[in-house]
Amino acid sequence: MSTCATASRDAAEPVAGTSATARTWLLVEQTGPWGTEALTESHLDPRIGRALEAAADGTGVRVALIRRPGRHADRHGSTARRAFLAHTAPGRSWMRTADITGPEALLSLDFARLGAGEHDGLWDPYTGDPLVFVCTNGKRDRCCALLGRPLAAELTVSGTEAWEITHIGHRFSPTLFVLPYGYAYGRASAPLVKDAVESARSGRVLLDHCRGRSAWERPAQAADLAVRELIREDRADALDAVRTEAVPPPDPGDAPVTPAWAVTVAHRDGRSWQVTVEQRTDGAPAPASCGLPLGRPARMAVLSVRALPGPASSPAPS
Repeated sequence: MSTCATASRDAAEPVAGTSATARTWLLVEQTGPWGTEALTESHLDPRIGRALEAAADGTGVRVALIRRPGRHADRHGSTARRAFLAHTAPGRSWMRTADITGPEALLSLDFARLGAGEHDGLWDPYTGDPLVFVCTNGKRDRCCALLGRPLAAELTVSGTEAWEITHIGHRFSPTLFVLPYGYAYGRASAPLVKDAVESARSGRVLLDHCRGRSAWERPAQAADLAVRELIREDRADALDAVRTEAVPPPDPGDAPVTPAWAVTVAHRDGRSWQVTVEQRTDGAPAPASCGLPLGRPARMAVLSVRALPGPASSPAPS
């Protein structure tokens, strides 16, 4: 079995708390090949790519390139390209879309407002089926091409609204995320993705192989999934990670400090939990990327989930 296949199928490393982070996604269609740093190494004008990266920096917006599955001939004569904006915060998720004639128009967007969840009526509401974005950037990681591209093609043939996307994962290939809620999945298969899409269509999240919701940093992603597993909650907007605080380390002496966080997860019915999450590197060896030597990648370990005082507990959802 190839290194790529071995890395993708090895389930020893947990996937929870590993999603790419973005409160708001700006996804821009770009045909043709993508380089390792796709925004500046594709047939998108690299000056525009660098300007988009700079405009989005620190705003909570993540910019990525997308393309339809299939052959990647660059349509130099095409003047229109599809673009999506999606905000993924619980209870405030929205998607907007437009056909743009030139990517330079994107530089006039108010990235700070978009990152804060305000679209101000920009573009048209997206009203179609949930969208699937499969990582296929083989220049960044060959597993994403070898495993991601066939999955994206299979999903398209089956009628799923699927796109290929630049780098959002590597050793968890095939990896993807689903909009409008922004939950990501790793080591995915076509049947699993179809279940994830069906769940999103009904306002729910599939927990199997789930990496986390992109709206939060990784400790909060892991905390959200831990509470969901505990109370059997799959409604996408039922939970929110409302606070993440670093846990002060004990007097470590000469020992290395292990980062830890206390994450408060709130349910819309008034219940809440404090989840203690620690960053560890004690898992099974795994390559940081396909083809690289084995290492000890950082992972989010949930140490405890404690119910906080509040409304009396109610039965878990069916």
